[in-house]
Amino acid sequence: QPPFEAEFSEILLSKNELHETLNNLAPDTVGVLQVTRLDSAFIRKDPYGVVLIIVPWNYPINLLLAPLIGSIAAGNCAVIKPSEIAKNTERLLAEALPSYLDKDCFAVVTAGAQETTRLLENKFDYIFYTGSPSMGRMVMAAAAEHLTPLTLQLGGKNPCYVSDTSDVQNVARRVAWGRFFNAGQNPIAPDYVLCSVEMQEKLLPALREAITEFFGCNPQQSPDFGRIVGDEQFRRVQALLCSGRVAIGGQTDEKERYIAPTVLADVQPSDPIMQEEIFGPILPIVVVANMDEAIDFINARPQPLAIYAFSYDSKV
Repeated sequence: QPPFEAEFSEILLSKNELHETLNNLAPDTVGVLQVTRLDSAFIRKDPYGVVLIIVPWNYPINLLLAPLIGSIAAGNCAVIKPSEIAKNTERLLAEALPSYLDKDCFAVVTAGAQETTRLLENKFDYIFYTGSPSMGRMVMAAAAEHLTPLTLQLGGKNPCYVSDTSDVQNVARRVAWGRFFNAGQNPIAPDYVLCSVEMQEKLLPALREAITEFFGCNPQQSPDFGRIVGDEQFRRVQALLCSGRVAIGGQTDEKERYIAPTVLADVQPSDPIMQEEIFGPILPIVVVANMDEAIDFINARPQPLAIYAFSYDSKV
């Protein structure tokens, strides 16, 4: 990640999580019934016990600290499993956290996929997992063996509908920022755009202008544009460039794991890029006739994490 993105998405959000938690530690008071009006009542929240936190590689600090802060605030111990793909962050956290936290209550486990599977065989009292739906199913199945409650935050293909009554420049800047932040490795990024043919023709030059404004004429040299996390992830995202036609970008550099901010036009629902979450700096545009067709398109697919809609029309 570029320095600004890391500061914003990792450090600042973690600090905000901490301040919010510290400001809301008081027990909840509740009202009483008429027959017990002389009593006072409150809700006491008991800890679950030992929490397992499995952390992804795309935001390896924030997505570790946020559930850890909540776990500590609720009185739990925790076993923390950072992502082995973000190797430098994994090493940093494994070395640093024991210096600040009680080693009897908080343990950092460095492990790959096989070791994580064995880790999940143990009985925990709560599990936090952030990552892919396929791994999420494995985590949920392991939790079910012990009836362990859990929180899953999984990815998805987040649709972005742009109606014909939108401010094109405004849409382009917001979509470009959301799609290309962290080189697209973001679970709430706009995954694809739905719009009319007319809007696609207006949107393409506006997106090109926004990308140039954010990252310059050569994004590969920009200090504000990230890289794909690993070789395997790079090859997967690169293979998705065969869908539709490349309208903007499309350049790649395997040595740097660089994929340019890319926009694909005239993408078909059957194209490879529409079959999985992209998790990279590629934005496909799928043409629809109108809003109703866009709604039908979205409803025919699995529920995403987020949906974005742009329009001046409140009905949209």
